[in-house]
This record gives sequence, C-alpha cells and structure tokens, in this order.
Amino acid sequence: MPDVYNPWEILPREELRKKKFQKLLKTVRLAFEKVKEFQNRVNKLEISTEKDFEQIPILPKKKLISLQENNFQDLLAVSIQDLAHIYSSPGPLFDPEGREKDYWGWTEAFYAMGFRPGDIVQNTFSYHLTPAGLMMEEPLRTLGCAIIPAGPGNTDLQIELMTKLKATGFVGMASYLKTIGERAQAKGLDLHKDFHLRVAFSAAEILTPSLRQTVEKSFNLTLRQGYGTADVGCIAYECECGQGMHLSTRCWVEICDPQSGEVLPPGMIGEVVVTPFSSTYPLIRLGTGDLAILDDSYCACGRTSPRIKAIVGRVDNTVKVKGQFVYEHQVQEVISNFPEIKNWQLVIENPQGKEKLTLYIQGQTNTKALFSQLKEKIKLSVFIEECPVIEDSKKILDKRIWEK
Repeated sequence: MPDVYNPWEILPREELRKKKFQKLLKTVRLAFEKVKEFQNRVNKLEISTEKDFEQIPILPKKKLISLQENNFQDLLAVSIQDLAHIYSSPGPLFDPEGREKDYWGWTEAFYAMGFRPGDIVQNTFSYHLTPAGLMMEEPLRTLGCAIIPAGPGNTDLQIELMTKLKATGFVGMASYLKTIGERAQAKGLDLHKDFHLRVAFSAAEILTPSLRQTVEKSFNLTLRQGYGTADVGCIAYECECGQGMHLSTRCWVEICDPQSGEVLPPGMIGEVVVTPFSSTYPLIRLGTGDLAILDDSYCACGRTSPRIKAIVGRVDNTVKVKGQFVYEHQVQEVISNFPEIKNWQLVIENPQGKEKLTLYIQGQTNTKALFSQLKEKIKLSVFIEECPVIEDSKKILDKRIWEK
C-alpha cells in the first residue's frame, strides 16, 4: 500500500470525488449561512449536484481587494477576533488564518514530497506580515521536523546555518536554492560534502525542468513543488514521481474557461478556480487568475487524484515576481504622484534565470523618489529608465522566457 499521510489520497477516484463533494456542500451551506459576500453573490441556495455548483458565479481574486476595503468581516464565517493570524499581502490583501488544525493544508503535501520526522528544515519564505513562512512551518512541525526560520535573503548566513546545522530539508524558491549553491561554490564549498540536503520544496515561481535538474544534480537531492495561494493555502502538490501536482484532498478544484466560466475537461488550458473546505474563510469558487492544465491519468505513486500538469500563465494584467503579485493599480497609484510622467510600462524579464523589473517612463522625474515609493508599494526593487515613446499599450509586460 502506498505510504500516504491522508487515507483519502488513495481512495478509488469516484469515491474520493463523492466524499469531497459532500465536504464541498457542507462548506457552501456554511458560507450561505454566515458569509455576507456569498449571500450577496447568490439569491438562493439550491445545490445538490456538481452542475448546480458550477452555476455559482466565480469570485475573481482581484475583486477581494475592493471587497475587503468595504468590510473585511463580510468575507469571513467567524468574527475577526476569533482568527489565529491576520496577514497582509501586496494588493493590499488581508489573509486570515483560522484556528483549525492544519489550516493551510500543507501537511499532506510535505509528506508526499518526502519530508519526514527528524528532518532539519531551513525555511526561507518570509515570516514578516505575509503568511508564507508560518504557513509552511506549521505543517512541517506537525510532521516532526525541526525548523530553521531563516526567512529570505542574507545568503552567506543561510549557507552558514545550512552547513553547521546539517539541514536535511529546504523550503523556498528553487531559484534561490540555486543561488545559495552558486554562492557556496564561490566560497570554496563542496555542495555534496559540505551540505546534507536530501529533499527540497519549491513554490511561488515556475519550476522549469532545467532548473529542477540543475538544483537536484548540484545538491544530490529531490526537489518537488507545490501550488497554493495566500488566500486558501495548498491547492496541489507533487509526489515522489514528480509528474504533475496532485489536487489536494482539502479543496475542490475546477479548470474553467476564463471568459465564459464554463468548467473545462482535462487537457485544456483554463483558470484555476478553487473552493477550500474552510469553516473560517470559505471562498466559494475563487478565481485564482492562474492558467493551468489538468491531467486525469493515473499516477504511479498510487494517489488517485487528477494532477495539475503545469501553471502556464495568468488571465489578467497581473504578474507574480519572486513570489509577490504585482498589480497594475499598485503601480498606477505611485505614478499618479508624478504628474510629469505621461506614460509608463513595467517590464518583467529573467536574464540568466534572475527576475528583473524595469519601469519605462515617458517624461523626466525624480527617479530616486519614484524608486522609493514603488519599492514601498510593491515590495520589490525596480530599475527605472526614461523612454521617449512607449509603443506597447500593455501596462505590465511579462517577457520572461522559461527554459524547457
């Protein structure tokens, strides 16, 4: 029998779907009873089949910003005082955490990837305001791992901690682990002899086959990825086979046509629409804005859920850079403080695999002040270049090229 954390992972597919649908119905009824936003979205609740559920209007993630500005409480099924944490992500967006056990649902995922009791895990996700750091730490502690709460940056210290404490696990972005390896080699360290990593988890960026291969070979470890959001937590994760991300047992996932909202069959590109089985923040049919492909073939690991083959892009003029969403309205708010700027465009590139943001502006201005305000708003550093003419009408242009 496959070694799994949750017995649901290996249920016959139709039985698993029925059990998940019953949890979905329970979540929808709770939302209709307690969540004002959902009450405003649907006139009456008559849901007994999946087709009934698919008639509920999708809630776009970008709409959460205005909804929260009006009244954050309207999105919750509990009072704000009953939350365990309230995080803040760029947008700005509040990300509430309830008091349920394994609230973010990552324990099942980490176990599938190979994290085990006794592992010493270096967590390089941020612990400051955004949920990623604690979101990943709590399930690892549940599994019996010891955590080094390193957070991002300070690469030399990361290397010192990782080698002296003989960390066996890494949590963060694969591109950053690659950077750690390159820095360590420049300092004369041997990645096989001086490091003890055996398993690594990557999220918040596209993990290309070439990046995976480079990191796995450099450190002689297993690198797996997960997919989730700061709103709902874990959505999907890779197993030991590394052939796509299994849909988590703790949410209902649909792939929908971005224009019509129609649920699409496996193999077609569509928007990831997710409903977490949450009694705190039951976001019913949340449109993540991510485009993905679903694979319903069976995996050799024995888990029966379909898998997300890949995250292939975004449906709107929003990009994720270094794990942070960048919204057009954020940049526009800053630009409005500089009336001499007639036009602008934010371009994202990734030369040598390192993400770079450049703001092209028409008009001369105080670039030092502009840089400072942008960094404060989007939490990322931006290169600024004056440009006589900006021809492309898109305000945010993603020119990143992902290696095969």
